[in-house]
Amino acid sequence: MKSIAIIGASGYTGAQITSLIYADANLKIQGLYVSENSLDKGKPLSELYPVYSHISLCLSPLSQEAKTLIVEQADAVVLATDHNVSLHLAAWFYEQGLAVFDLSGAYRFADKALYPKWYGFEHDYPEVLSNAVYGLAEWNSAEIADSKMIAVPGCYPTASLTALKPLASLLTSTLPVINAVSGVTGAGRKAQLQTSFCEVSLTPYGVLGHRHQPEIATQLGQEVIFTPHLGNFKRGILATITTQLAAGTTEADIAKAYSFYDNAPLVTVKHNQFPKVDDVVNTPNCHLGWKFDLQTGYLVVASAIDNLMKGAASQAHQCIKIHFKY
Repeated sequence: MKSIAIIGASGYTGAQITSLIYADANLKIQGLYVSENSLDKGKPLSELYPVYSHISLCLSPLSQEAKTLIVEQADAVVLATDHNVSLHLAAWFYEQGLAVFDLSGAYRFADKALYPKWYGFEHDYPEVLSNAVYGLAEWNSAEIADSKMIAVPGCYPTASLTALKPLASLLTSTLPVINAVSGVTGAGRKAQLQTSFCEVSLTPYGVLGHRHQPEIATQLGQEVIFTPHLGNFKRGILATITTQLAAGTTEADIAKAYSFYDNAPLVTVKHNQFPKVDDVVNTPNCHLGWKFDLQTGYLVVASAIDNLMKGAASQAHQCIKIHFKY
């Protein structure tokens, strides 16, 4: 049984992965941690999230003593922390020999030159970064199994890449256009006026400048136009993608490309039938639906995931299972 420490357990994603690990008979929780100055330290997780009343664990401050105890007792750490925090914690725990599953963006780009523009910091740990692998579970399982530094993808990139990667050999130079809508939990638990449920009205944000655009483009190997939207629902993502395919492409070619997921139990693909957010909320699944216009060569594919599950916690859980080979 592998022991997992969860840092940032008070947030939506941290609490979600706590529940998944708690329910996994092959894993145990070494401890739940928050920052030393967090107002949530010392509180039971169930006080913050009554839905987890069956989990009788408290949130401990991440002191130096706690970090030493994690190294002594845990096999891995999950970092559900801000990228500025994960940058340093991931490197430190990795250098102590633990497997690290980082849900922030601090290790998603292999090229350190991208971090100042998209995350606002210079990457201080190039050697650790060179050993990081991108944790898109259905595509990088061999690398996830072999590396101790796993950068779990963002929620929008997971929805987009799951839809587009099978089509890579069929794409043209015309940029795929991704319009994606996320529930407000994607903005995190911290109170903000613009993400208050009563203030949210369907709107685009981060237009032509969202950090998930280069993440998608880097992993796809092609530039994309990505426009995220905030929707007035709690959780879930629906990405609707329009892309031109190579001349002569047939529906049979597209079906063959998506047959990549025939042995991927968490991904469901349907032709001429499109998913909705409610199909996947509170599940680790991704549902894809596609339709092709033979006359114009354009494909529309919709991808639905739960942003807190397949877009974060359950994909990290997939990566843990792949890494520890069970």
